[in-house]
Amino acid sequence: MLTIACIGFGVSVREYHLPYVEGREDVRVKYIFRREEDVPQFAGYEPFYPELTFTSNLDRVLADPEIDLVVVSAPDRFHVPYAKQILTAGKHALVEKPFAPTAAQAREVFALANEKGLVCMPNQNRRFDADFLAVQEVVRSGKLGQLVRLESHYDYFRPNGWYDHLGTLYNLAVHQIDQIISLLGMPERTRFDVRSIHHPGIGDDYYDLEFFYGSCKASVNTSMCVQIDYPRFTLHGTNGSFTLPPVIHNSGKAKPVGRHQISTAPAPRDRWGTLVYRDGAGQPVTEAVPVGCAHYERIYDSLIAAIEHGGEKCVRDEEVIRVLEILEEATAEAKSHGGEPK
Repeated sequence: MLTIACIGFGVSVREYHLPYVEGREDVRVKYIFRREEDVPQFAGYEPFYPELTFTSNLDRVLADPEIDLVVVSAPDRFHVPYAKQILTAGKHALVEKPFAPTAAQAREVFALANEKGLVCMPNQNRRFDADFLAVQEVVRSGKLGQLVRLESHYDYFRPNGWYDHLGTLYNLAVHQIDQIISLLGMPERTRFDVRSIHHPGIGDDYYDLEFFYGSCKASVNTSMCVQIDYPRFTLHGTNGSFTLPPVIHNSGKAKPVGRHQISTAPAPRDRWGTLVYRDGAGQPVTEAVPVGCAHYERIYDSLIAAIEHGGEKCVRDEEVIRVLEILEEATAEAKSHGGEPK
């Protein structure tokens, strides 16, 4: 049994952590910690979780011998300090994205975890998005032949951009880059086009990041100036092509007050992918590729395997560091390439 405490009680904890561990026999959540000044923000949700102990005393949480793992779901600037405090207290840590502001700080955290013999990992749960799982299955099927091109789009139309400061790369691109690296490995080289359109010099509201793997190029793209959506994923290979519909953004969905319920139903047919390839006789074949549900619980499957059985973490340290290096380089591009919208 893995006993957990969570730092934070926002959307991430309520929608992407608690629902995926409740009912499991191998995981129990005991505490929710928040700073005193943060308590009022989501106090209305507390009555829906009577089994949890809410506290503003982190020392109490870290001193509790029952606690094995602490989940850090606090604002980005607290990720590294909390991770170090948790590890120093002898607890394992799961840290929300972005794991750290810089690759150097991530190395410090991983070094501390290794020194203490503890497991520390980022919550790169978007590896287990339903649509990305479908992409993985198509690539592994071999029906595309040799992969030549992969495009990942996560677009919006926001006349004032997403942030009036740097943040889009670290909050959106971090997932897209991690997905590419988890699927294709470390790129041989990279090329970045990052722009500061709505807030010149202080925002990062457009990016086109390219990753090269031999004869294959993958790119992750986000823009705040897209009214007609691109597909979420487009893949081309030497034997076929695959495309998936655009994402339905969670940010636009209503958030009713209550205990969040997850659906394990597959996606409706209009959210399925289309695969076109040549069969063994060279004839074109068109297939509808079902999209199931997200499997964010696999993060916890991996943590349990690593903590209790010494298994390899599903998100490796070197992958985390490479993603952060790319984010640092791309952010530097945003700062140096401002421009007014035309």
